[in-house]
Amino acid sequence: MTQRIFIDGAAGTTGLEIRERLAGRDEFELIVLGDEERKSESARRDALHAADIAILCLPDDAAKESVSLAEGSDTRFIDASSAHRVADGWTYGFPELIGHDTIANAQFVSNPGCYPTGFLALVAPLVKAGLLPADWPYTVNAVSGYSGGGKALIERFAQETDFAFRAYGLGGGHKHLPEMKAYAGLTHAPVFSPSVVPAHRGMIVDVPLTLAAMEQSHSPAALLNELQRFYDGSDLVSVHGDVPGELLLHEGAPAWDGIELWVCGDAAGAQVRLVARLDNLGKGASGAAIQNLNIMCGLPETTGLRLG
Repeated sequence: MTQRIFIDGAAGTTGLEIRERLAGRDEFELIVLGDEERKSESARRDALHAADIAILCLPDDAAKESVSLAEGSDTRFIDASSAHRVADGWTYGFPELIGHDTIANAQFVSNPGCYPTGFLALVAPLVKAGLLPADWPYTVNAVSGYSGGGKALIERFAQETDFAFRAYGLGGGHKHLPEMKAYAGLTHAPVFSPSVVPAHRGMIVDVPLTLAAMEQSHSPAALLNELQRFYDGSDLVSVHGDVPGELLLHEGAPAWDGIELWVCGDAAGAQVRLVARLDNLGKGASGAAIQNLNIMCGLPETTGLRLG
């Protein structure tokens, strides 16, 4: 049966990429509003009530407003904002961690943030298995393409072409921290050091650990084995057994909806860097929304994804 889909915020970066991934798919019928209708509360309300599934690509406050406008309907939601990621009644849309069946049966699904996707893919399975402590003071060093900052940052990088590196969130309290803490099962939120480079898309998330300082220390090999076991059979998550000499982000990289993981230990096994590479607009945003949409509609989860 054809599912009616309304993308609220379809003109933004994430919304446009979702529409590209849905192009030509006859399982879905898109409800599309014109430029003026998108500004009309009544038109949006009608679209939200008419949709089988609404995908929200909006700022947090606007996403909450959309959910309110849909009250009284049976519409299901995928929210790409951070408004509902740790909210009661919402399912966290990370199928590999939360479970495909849980997402398939949910009415309200919140897409993970791009940085948390890398962090949680690495850390959550290892904490769950008891190979990393829940009360460790974790740190996260991460770099992203500028498209993750939305229209304002995209325009800034286009106009100020001398940017080489942008560190931000220096005062702490980043909006991604609650979901990192909650879904990794941590006692403390990690110290998060995000940055942006002049590449349109792409992301590397790096979690450095001093294994020798942990009360119950496990080897890098043990961590690698657990990640390989946990993601065995996944079509989207690749766990590499090598330690690369370098990892690159390319300025003109194509869209990609998978994620790669590495466990990079030193020769003594005393230190390790857990590293993830993904597309901040792919598995970190639009690709994750399509994966969740497929699961909610009972379709193969990789349909329409870019995994080549």
